Amino acid sequence: MTDSSTISDNTLLNKTEIEEPSISEYEQVQAIDLKNPVIAGVLTWLVPGLGHYYQGRITKAILFFFCIVPTFWVGCILGSGTDVGFARNVYYSWRFQDKRLFFIPQVCLGMATIPAVIQAIRINNGHPPLFGRFMAPPQIENGDPTGVPPTLTEIIRTRHFLFELGTYITVIAGLMNLLVIFDAIDGPLVYRPERKDDKENDSKKSKDFS
Repeated sequence: MTDSSTISDNTLLNKTEIEEPSISEYEQVQAIDLKNPVIAGVLTWLVPGLGHYYQGRITKAILFFFCIVPTFWVGCILGSGTDVGFARNVYYSWRFQDKRLFFIPQVCLGMATIPAVIQAIRINNGHPPLFGRFMAPPQIENGDPTGVPPTLTEIIRTRHFLFELGTYITVIAGLMNLLVIFDAIDGPLVYRPERKDDKENDSKKSKDFS
């Protein structure tokens, strides 16, 4: 004869093994206060990790800042030289001969690329650059008034493959920060378990269609 206490214990054990945590429990564990997502996104665009710091997600803020910002500036250094200027591979240009599409992902670094926009505006208006040749658009050819010497061909010849390598690294940093901006706006991707009654409904629907 089976002991009733043993049966009840086995029943509780099976119930514990089969029972799934409810969605509300997961939501309580995974809940993150994103505060104002728009403000967080703008802050993250300006400085990687700043939006997460605003949201109180300090660990992610530190991680993103020290992963993305140094990466970007390493790329800038590779595109620099005493004879060409600093960060000449990060510049804004929409000239017919030089549409700088690389600047589109680079601008995702926000504040770090603002000098490039300022330089381009001043040069297009006939004013000298403010910061020497820092992030200034290069000349397309000698005597070109819409750029700063040396020419783009001369810069590439001087820096060799380092100019292009630095460009790709800054682009990667910009794309990384784009993903970080999405994380600040929408929060992390959270696994939401499917409830038992949802599974039963799905199985019923599949049987009905069949």
